[in-house]
Amino acid sequence: MCVKCEKLRSARLYKYVTIMIYPNAIKRDKRKIIKSQNIHWKFERSPKNKKQQMQSHHNRSRISVILRSRFIPSFSSPFSLFVVLAAVPFPIYFSGLLSSSSGRNNKAASVMRLNSNLASMAEPNISCTTFNILAPIYKRVDQQNQSIRESDFHSLWFTRNQKILDCLLHQRSSVICLQEVWVGNEELVKMFHERLGTAGYTIFQLARTNGRADGLLTAIHKDNFKLVNYRELLFNDFGDRVAQLLHVKSVVPFPLNGKQDIQQEVLIVNTHLLFPHDSSLSIVRLHQVYKILEYLEAYQKENKLTHMPIILCGDWNGSKRGHVYKFLRSQGFVSSYDVAHQYTDSDAHRWVSHRNHRGNICGVDFIWLCNPSNSRKPLRTSWVEAVFSIIKYQVQKASIAEDNAFAILGANNQSDSLTYSGFCQALQKVNLTGIPHGLSFQETKELWVRADLDGNGVFDYEELKKIWSMTMMNQSGNCKESVMEEGEGEEEAIGLKVNKAVLFPQEAEKGLWPENYSLSDHACLTVQFSPVKMICS
Repeated sequence: MCVKCEKLRSARLYKYVTIMIYPNAIKRDKRKIIKSQNIHWKFERSPKNKKQQMQSHHNRSRISVILRSRFIPSFSSPFSLFVVLAAVPFPIYFSGLLSSSSGRNNKAASVMRLNSNLASMAEPNISCTTFNILAPIYKRVDQQNQSIRESDFHSLWFTRNQKILDCLLHQRSSVICLQEVWVGNEELVKMFHERLGTAGYTIFQLARTNGRADGLLTAIHKDNFKLVNYRELLFNDFGDRVAQLLHVKSVVPFPLNGKQDIQQEVLIVNTHLLFPHDSSLSIVRLHQVYKILEYLEAYQKENKLTHMPIILCGDWNGSKRGHVYKFLRSQGFVSSYDVAHQYTDSDAHRWVSHRNHRGNICGVDFIWLCNPSNSRKPLRTSWVEAVFSIIKYQVQKASIAEDNAFAILGANNQSDSLTYSGFCQALQKVNLTGIPHGLSFQETKELWVRADLDGNGVFDYEELKKIWSMTMMNQSGNCKESVMEEGEGEEEAIGLKVNKAVLFPQEAEKGLWPENYSLSDHACLTVQFSPVKMICS
């Protein structure tokens, strides 16, 4: 028997375990020949009564094969039967006794079932979890006295964060992206690093700027990914927000369509956008997303990267009706959760992920996916359209009919027009300029050039209608992924397919928020992906 298996038997550890098994570790036992890497085994207890014996006899020689099970329930001792619970994309050779009482027929049947399972095993999967864990310095514990926070009570925040880690380690996602981690507290940081590190994760953390005590933490599991590069983005804006960029490559190559083994490369971003306390912050939030996408483009160009999928994780502090959502959709990103559940862009209230300090519930946590095959506009074009979308929203918010909208921008009537100075005044009226971190002079000038479609030096009502009609066209559509058919002048790329997505607590998937949920004011979102061949033009 493998040395580690024997130690586990004597130590009476009653749960799933990960065992690294190599041929030289079991040469002494001629009954078993196993060639594998990182296989998950489950040990089952011996039956105590006749009913259990019959069930055990029925299942004794069965070997179930699935891909990297990450759930860790408890099991009792003694261990007399083991079942393979994970299949990996490399050969596994097995022969010998499954238990001390197994016969020759059982051995043969077991090998046959194993070969059959290997022939039909599932694709390799990776999983990603995003979770705003609510920093103790922000968690209110007394509604009558808002100044009292959880950070004042060690036992409260310590216990809650231990439970958060229990949840994360139970899921064992390939990638974990956390927001509002209390990075200013050494004890909490040590807790996360020790427990995640022991579980096999490589950890990266980043505090917000200007001495803010919370920040981001991203962890990648060593079994799934190795780090190619790590970058930190400091927005240096009104909200002291930051982002992390990780360029990762899969540890285990996988065969794709019978061709040579492929190592999946992915760009992963973790961020936490500013909360929209008022309408003037809409442009700040749009700036933050623009900086992320601009940096991604620069990074890919700098490193001469070929087509690869991009995953954006985090608390976006905005719903599917917001400008950030529409901006990302115009850039080819899809909400993985909505893809998994076949929801459209207009399904704004089918699920929630946050109850804010005002008591409102909404869906603000996303795992965005942009595949190499996804069509996308030039980044600056999407940016300009997003800004004009904000202008339109502000006009609609003022309950002004579209045919009278030109008046709020400074024109006397529909036949009137705006000069550049009048256009600048109009932007100030809708809180896009004249505020900290509003539109810059260069951005205002660019908007003017885009607004003056005919180039005659004035902005008229007909041009306004054309611009708004373009933004409307880009605000509708379904959240779905497709694999393009091969054509001339196109090349293959490896993308990601959304397999499934879940929210915890489960009530959040129905648009409800359970009163007894206390881990955070956010739900935990986990998405499972698998690699897929795509055609890029």
